[in-house]
Amino acid sequence: MNVQLENINCKKTAIFESTLALIKVNGFHGTPMSQIAKNAGVAAGTIYHYFESKDALIQSLYLHVREQLSATVPQQSDDQPYKELFLQYWIAQCEFFIENENVLYFLEQYVTSPYRHCNPEIESKLFASGIVPFFQTGIDSGLIKNLDYQLLVPVIHGSIIAAAKYHLSGHYEFTRERLRETALVIWDGIKTQ
Repeated sequence: MNVQLENINCKKTAIFESTLALIKVNGFHGTPMSQIAKNAGVAAGTIYHYFESKDALIQSLYLHVREQLSATVPQQSDDQPYKELFLQYWIAQCEFFIENENVLYFLEQYVTSPYRHCNPEIESKLFASGIVPFFQTGIDSGLIKNLDYQLLVPVIHGSIIAAAKYHLSGHYEFTRERLRETALVIWDGIKTQ
């Protein structure tokens, strides 16, 4: 990788991390670009070199964290039963949020904000390319109840978020084994029987 590209990636990463940390504390409206730049250790003008506006930064950050989250979706193979893939998916998503608390709070704010409606085609593509095929495989094979995605996803995603928040609040420490036990409860709720 060339040094200039590496420097650009480092600055963008610093800007993203700064934005995530500040939005968690101050929300979207309480986080000005000047504060993001200062917290990231870059000049105020530098941030505008990468992002034309705060809205563009937030949209780019959303795509960035969704790509990170998509990377936790296990690759489907004939070697593993679908149930195990589902458990891996649930555990990996929960661990991701536990390890990336700022991302959890950013996504929660994003999905309840007007930003979500700015680029619905992006949201649809991300959903259609990652989550839908994973669960469609389970439905098509008769292992998961044939539910509308608008019902299935909140049940699964909501349980992941709730478990991560419960852990982060210090109410309960989720080890990998405890995460698996919780994922099994969710599996029992969505599997066909």
